[in-house]
Amino acid sequence: MSRPSQARLDLAALRHNVALASELAPNARVMAVVKANAYGHGAVTMARELEPRVDAMAVACLEEALELRESGIRAPILLLEGVFEPAELAVAAREQIWVTVDNATQLAWLEQARLDKPLQCWLKVDTGMHRLGTEPGQAQRYFERITSCPNSLGKPVVSTHFASADDTGSETTRRQLALFEQATAALGVLRSAANSPGLLAWPASHYDWVRPGYMLWGNSPFGTALQANAARLRPVMTLCSAVISVRDVASGEAVGYGESWRAERPSRIATVTIGYGDGYPRTARNGTPVLVNGQRAPLAGRVSMDMITVDVTDLVPVQVGDPVVLWGEGLPVAEVAEPAGTIGYELLTRMPPRCPRIVVNA
Repeated sequence: MSRPSQARLDLAALRHNVALASELAPNARVMAVVKANAYGHGAVTMARELEPRVDAMAVACLEEALELRESGIRAPILLLEGVFEPAELAVAAREQIWVTVDNATQLAWLEQARLDKPLQCWLKVDTGMHRLGTEPGQAQRYFERITSCPNSLGKPVVSTHFASADDTGSETTRRQLALFEQATAALGVLRSAANSPGLLAWPASHYDWVRPGYMLWGNSPFGTALQANAARLRPVMTLCSAVISVRDVASGEAVGYGESWRAERPSRIATVTIGYGDGYPRTARNGTPVLVNGQRAPLAGRVSMDMITVDVTDLVPVQVGDPVVLWGEGLPVAEVAEPAGTIGYELLTRMPPRCPRIVVNA
């Protein structure tokens, strides 16, 4: 019998989430962000399911785009960070991959390239993230140069990226939207601003293209805070395992490495075959919730490479073989990430190959 730890991937949930994205922004085109191996879910598997349901996809780099092309994905693919050297432009042109231009160096490479066919370009404007993008005051000049460049397929789509859209009361987001409006109002161009929190909570940001990423996998970009549209999402990944041992521990006895948890009463401890070698965070604190037989129980003791221990004293009697959910259906990943001192994005994208992905509801 194989080790029971696995990441179950529900394609019906993915279909539901992308339908929600389209419903919330009915007048916008949908660009599914599948970078970082589709946030740990498997880029090729997820892209194949998404392709007939979205208008384009986005990745971080050319290598990620080529993986999709080699797997048969023909949908438009945007390089969110653009190219990292001039030679990549010819590959992008050959494979019909869209490119972002966000600085003077990339613009010069585009203008100087000798390409067999022109590229669809996107122009990124920095409205406050201060990571990538041209200054708002330079947007028109960049736009005109890209539009007149023989290597560009007409007008670029103009985009920006939010720094704090996961804060639904953010003044920064309002300022970014105002700057973006100022920079693009006279261009008569297609625009894109909404990432997942923008799509869910900032309808003024929807414009012509929306770029959902994290929300596609059924997780709220607002963490554990309640947000009405995010509450409608369904998790695609459920990290699950099983109980492999149950034991009684006397009051005062410690459990696990470093004796970080000590029983304050006679306790029942279940050992589960999952650990940081499978993607469960070592930094998860005592008390982090775990579902055992659908019942919540607290983590008790330090996370090991291959196992965790859970205090099941107050549950209906637990037995070897009982199912365990670490996050996903019934337990949002944010509730695990918060006591681990991180965010759900990191937990999902760091899922290692050791943990098998099992596709359901294909």
